[in-house]
Amino acid sequence: MKLLITRITTARRYGDVRPSEFVGCAEFPCADVNTDRYVVPDIEVDSDRIKIIMISEASPPDLRDYFYFENDPFYFKTTAQAFEDAGFSVYSAKDVLDLGVYITTAIKCGKTGYSISSKTIENCSGILEKEMELFPRVKAILLMGDTAIKAMNYIARRTSGKRVIPSGSTYKIRKNTFFYKETTVFPSYLQTGKSYLIEKSKRKMIAEDIKAALTIFTE
Repeated sequence: MKLLITRITTARRYGDVRPSEFVGCAEFPCADVNTDRYVVPDIEVDSDRIKIIMISEASPPDLRDYFYFENDPFYFKTTAQAFEDAGFSVYSAKDVLDLGVYITTAIKCGKTGYSISSKTIENCSGILEKEMELFPRVKAILLMGDTAIKAMNYIARRTSGKRVIPSGSTYKIRKNTFFYKETTVFPSYLQTGKSYLIEKSKRKMIAEDIKAALTIFTE
């Protein structure tokens, strides 16, 4: 897959960046996604302040529900509830960024079915890897669901030859400590979509993971 990657200068890399200007997909080779819903965060981010990357699954069925869009997007609404459950009140995407958290998705296009193929996750992990490189001061990565976990493992295999998160049920392995290079990695559950609002046990675990990640750089 050919990635659309712009060279990042040192001066620009350590300061304000707009992710959509630096990473993206040029060829859209994946057959099981909706490219009409392709999106990379198109916001100005102070890369120096980002200490946590939260990686969700894919872009929403309606792009107006994407995290950084206006008028109370649904993906942000459930994410804000997750932060509230963790003890952090946020009312906008800017509030989340001010906490030092950058939210993105493992898959930049929309889903066409319930699951996403391994090949698509592997393809899009190349974009995610370059996106993560925009934030050199990150201390924690929150992997929100199986797709994000798989994407992170593809990245790790390319860079180190081994996966970061072992196989197994998330609720069984999430209490262990995992690292990608020197960054702590938290396997967790998906914080977007209607199912988030009804799965109370997963909501509790998501809140615990968010709180633990934020604690890393506030201690």
